[in-house]
Amino acid sequence: MGKELFDNIPSKVEDLLRDVELGKLGLPDLQRPFVWPDSKVRNLLDSMLKGYPIGYIMLWSSPDEYDNAKQIGDNDKTYKEPDDLVIDGQQRLTALLAALHGTKVRDKNYQERTIRISFNPLTREFAVWTQAYERNTEWISSVSSVFEADRDHSVSKFRKAFIRQANEGRERNGRPALTDEEEDLIEENLNDLLNLGIYTLPTLKINSKADEEDVAEIFVRVNSGGTKLTEKNFIETLLAVFDNEVHARIDRFCAESRIPKDGTAYNQIIEVDPSHLIRIAVGVGFRRARLKYAYMLLRGKDLTTGITSAETRKENLGKFKDALDLALNLNNWHAFLNLFGKAGYLKGSIVASTNAVVFSYVLYLIGKYDYKVPAFELNKVITKWIFMATITGFYTGSTESEVEKQFADLREVTTPESFVPYLESTIATRFTDDFFTYSLPSSLEGSSANSPSWFGYVASLIVLGMPMLFSTSPLAQYFTIGASGKKNAIDKHHIFPKNYLTKIGYDNDRERNQIANFTYLDYNTNIEIGDKAPAEYVSAYREKLGEEGYAKSCRDNALPLDFENLEYPDFLAQRRVLMANIVKKAYEKLCE
Repeated sequence: MGKELFDNIPSKVEDLLRDVELGKLGLPDLQRPFVWPDSKVRNLLDSMLKGYPIGYIMLWSSPDEYDNAKQIGDNDKTYKEPDDLVIDGQQRLTALLAALHGTKVRDKNYQERTIRISFNPLTREFAVWTQAYERNTEWISSVSSVFEADRDHSVSKFRKAFIRQANEGRERNGRPALTDEEEDLIEENLNDLLNLGIYTLPTLKINSKADEEDVAEIFVRVNSGGTKLTEKNFIETLLAVFDNEVHARIDRFCAESRIPKDGTAYNQIIEVDPSHLIRIAVGVGFRRARLKYAYMLLRGKDLTTGITSAETRKENLGKFKDALDLALNLNNWHAFLNLFGKAGYLKGSIVASTNAVVFSYVLYLIGKYDYKVPAFELNKVITKWIFMATITGFYTGSTESEVEKQFADLREVTTPESFVPYLESTIATRFTDDFFTYSLPSSLEGSSANSPSWFGYVASLIVLGMPMLFSTSPLAQYFTIGASGKKNAIDKHHIFPKNYLTKIGYDNDRERNQIANFTYLDYNTNIEIGDKAPAEYVSAYREKLGEEGYAKSCRDNALPLDFENLEYPDFLAQRRVLMANIVKKAYEKLCE
């Protein structure tokens, strides 16, 4: 039998929480968005009080080569370097720290918040805090106050104050005071609550000799749910613990991308995740797409020789930081995102893949800094690249493999004069005559609300400055920031109304919700059309706009002239072709 890579060390909850607070145990989730709802934290405490198992904790002893490790957050802890990293169980430990110790967590927008779980020491019930529990004198509004009293050695004082307040509340409500038996029950249940601190968690400690592959394999084999420990888990954990400066910058950029404010990373296209920035830095600095290369590089591996060393680690980290500097530069970031607007993608809601943003940004930075392509030329080709990549799904499917191939191709591209033609030729292989004639109309034959083809059509209308159907207002103005209030200023509406189609025998949603049966309408037009038959509502708009105006509105919105008289299947087939022509026309405009 080979040497074991792990030890089974049962640990008490309070010991684990204390080690996190002292810095002995690295818990990256304190710096990341906490994804559990408060109700799940409540259920966790309830399970523990009832003696139910809540899973295990997996620790990884700090690798020996990390001799300059730094602690998460401010380095004002007893341990400047963590002895162990939490690999699995991060959310549970974060939940326990938040509920029992009052530690603040971050929401999905990286804003700090407090999780408060209330407790009734008479009934042993937990509940998510509300004002009702705050006012009810027979509930402890936050269990963290009990644990704080325990740390201050004032539980007896806390209990007496609670009983006094409970009796005052009962007196106000005309109820009898607590009996001796009830007071004893309160004491017993408070002690049981505090005993959550000595609740035993099965703890698997993997030793420092194990590498990432070993850890991932152990994780999969002991995890009954079959959850995979990904490269993303490793990289974010390593950065959070072993280079806090880099981790803090990444987190700050991600947080700012979500909250509207000038001079920050905020934008309308993408809410940035740490893994996005890691991919960008590794792509720009090392021309690698797979996340697994990121943790190899950060551990000090030379991808050419396969040798890991402290010298290579220092060199790789320097390259990573340099590339990250370019990625986090707000001038670069916003100049690039403006190109999405030029390509017609004014909002993230019509960008089907975040990978299109991530890897297009990598190409933009490589073109700007490695090949030093002039700004006008670079902006033009990247705009076309964005348009092509988003509508064709270039970065969906086997994205990492596709980008690795692209990076391999770029190693043969050595001059600024050859970078742009390389991108142009790749675009040309996707945007062929057959694509616009056959592939694109075919991809519009479906009912997916998130189809890249539909989004590409919408983007094309924006590029061409087309007005909405039966309107003189450009569609683009309704996609700009602040264009709508609480009620959407525009609606995606069925051209052949859904209820009308039901009446004539189309009772299947897939048939009624075909992509080619949708268009954007302003709110008032949407209301006016309602469920009317096309022949009924079209006649009113023909009269209002005049024949020439009506024909133009049809052309601008890819509608066959006299579409109201077509059979529904014929209308769909003709419109798909016209929609594809709109996309082609938009691309041709981007090429001008």
